Amino acid sequence: MATPNQSSSDEAKAISETLITELPVDEDIHLLNGFWYPTWVIHGLLALQQHFKPHPNDVLLASYPKSGTTWLKALLFSIVNRATYNVDDMMHPLLNSNPHELVPWLETYASTNRTNPRPPQSFLFHTHLAYSSLPEQIRSSSCRIVYVFRDPKDVFVSFWHFLNKLRPKDSSPISLQEAFNQFSRGASTYGPYWDHVTSYYKASIQFPNKVFFVRYEDLKTKAVFHVKKLAEFVGCPFSEEEENEGVVQKITDLCSFEKLSNLEVNKNGSLLIGKLPTGSTVSVINNAFFRKGEIGDSKNHLSEEMREILDQITDDKFNEVGLTTFVPLVKTD
Repeated sequence: MATPNQSSSDEAKAISETLITELPVDEDIHLLNGFWYPTWVIHGLLALQQHFKPHPNDVLLASYPKSGTTWLKALLFSIVNRATYNVDDMMHPLLNSNPHELVPWLETYASTNRTNPRPPQSFLFHTHLAYSSLPEQIRSSSCRIVYVFRDPKDVFVSFWHFLNKLRPKDSSPISLQEAFNQFSRGASTYGPYWDHVTSYYKASIQFPNKVFFVRYEDLKTKAVFHVKKLAEFVGCPFSEEEENEGVVQKITDLCSFEKLSNLEVNKNGSLLIGKLPTGSTVSVINNAFFRKGEIGDSKNHLSEEMREILDQITDDKFNEVGLTTFVPLVKTD
C-alpha cells in the first residue's frame, strides 16, 4: 500500500506529466508562461509552487545561465557565513567544495524532491527561473532576492560553450550559428534572455528593499564596493572593524575567478543538475563552470553582424523599461 507521501508524489508527477504534454515544445525545451524550460525544470517549478515554504530570512540568488552565477554563489556564501567560517581558515568550505554544492539550485533540488522541495539546513538558494515563474509564496514573502545580469553577447558565447560540454559524446556539437538563431529569437533554455532580465529589473524598481539588481560588469570593475552593498542588502553588513581588517578584500580575493578556478575541487568531480523523465541524471563536470569570466570575450567568437544584432535587440528591449545598458547602474562616487 502506498504511503501518503508516495501518493502525493505520484499525484504531483501525474499533474506535471499532463501539463508538459500540453505545452509548446522546441526540441527538448517547453514554453511555460513565456519562458523556455527543460522538462525537469518544469517538474521542479511545479513542486516549488505546490510545496515550497519560504522563511523570512531566505536569500535567493537569481540569474540567467552564465551571467556570473558561480561567482555570486561564492560571494554570497562567504558574506552570510563569515561568522561561522573565517575567511582566513584553510578549511573554509569554498576551498573544498564547489560553490554549487554550497548554494543549492532550487529547481534542481525540487525536481528530485517534489513533496519536500526545500533543501535542508540552508537559507541561501539559487534559481534560473524568471521572476514571473517564481512561486507566488516566494514573490509575496519577505525573503531577499539578488539578481545578477551580464552583457548578452558574453552570456550567449559562454552558454554556447557550456551547453556543448553537456552534449553526449556521440552527439554532434551545436553550431554557433544555430545557437545564435535560437538565442536571438528567445527560444533558448530559460529564455528569452531579455525578458528574463527585465522581469527582475521591474521587480527591483517596484520592490527595492526586496530585489537587488546588479550588473556583472560593475561587480568586476568595482568588486569591493558591490560586495559591501551585497552584504548590507542581505542583512549582514561589514563592521568598521572588519573593514579595517581587510575582510571585504579577503572575501573578494577568496571568491575571485583565478582563485576558484585553480582549486583542485573545481578541476575535478561533477555536479548533478537534473533528472530526465527516463530516470537518467544530468551532471556537469565542475571545471565546466569556469571558462574565462572575462568582459568582452564574445568579440573573439561573434561576427560584427552578430554583435550588432544582439546590441540592437538589447537596446530595444531594455529601453522599453528604462534600463540603461552600458553605464554603471550604481554610482560609486
